[in-house]
Amino acid sequence: MSNNEKMFRRRRILSIILVTFLIIITVVSSPDFWQRKKSHQASQNLQDLNSLQVKGRAPKTGYSREQFGKGWAKDSSGCDTRNRILKRDLKEAQENSKCQIISGILDDPYTGKQIIFSRDKASAVQIDHVVALSDAWQKGAQQISKEDRKQLANDPLNLLASDGSANQQKGDSDAATWLPSNKSFRCEYISRQIAVKKKYKLWITEAEKSAMQTVL
Repeated sequence: MSNNEKMFRRRRILSIILVTFLIIITVVSSPDFWQRKKSHQASQNLQDLNSLQVKGRAPKTGYSREQFGKGWAKDSSGCDTRNRILKRDLKEAQENSKCQIISGILDDPYTGKQIIFSRDKASAVQIDHVVALSDAWQKGAQQISKEDRKQLANDPLNLLASDGSANQQKGDSDAATWLPSNKSFRCEYISRQIAVKKKYKLWITEAEKSAMQTVL
């Protein structure tokens, strides 16, 4: 192959790459693209919601936090779930040699406000179970294995770093009785609840389903 042919081939390949790149940029920068993506996600959420069993809340009898394991689990490196979630959710997270997050900044999903986190005031940022463990217990978790309950309590899908007071206000409420004050996060919040309940075969109440449908 001559030098001219090699040069022509390179230019052709570069032209194809450039055209492909421009097409991708044009597509993803279109509002219609993101609208279709959101519509597809909403449709999937509704489909998953409708796949959940609907029935009444079971008694809370026998519930304790230890039914879901004794506190936060630790991974093979000795880091516990709380600190792993803080590291995931905080900006500018600083970690010490003991795998503890000592500082960072949280853009709180529940209130929309920014919180400066430090270990001196650790309660200002808490790790919320998106599907509260007590709620899970009363809606099917009694019937799954203790190992699965431990996994539920430590599953990153079901965990969010959040404003401490908002987390306390939520308690063990479901979607029928509590939603984040930050309305722009409600859809994602409900989407997570549905995903968790589907994953662990938990059910929902009629009131809960109605509240979820309203948000979606």
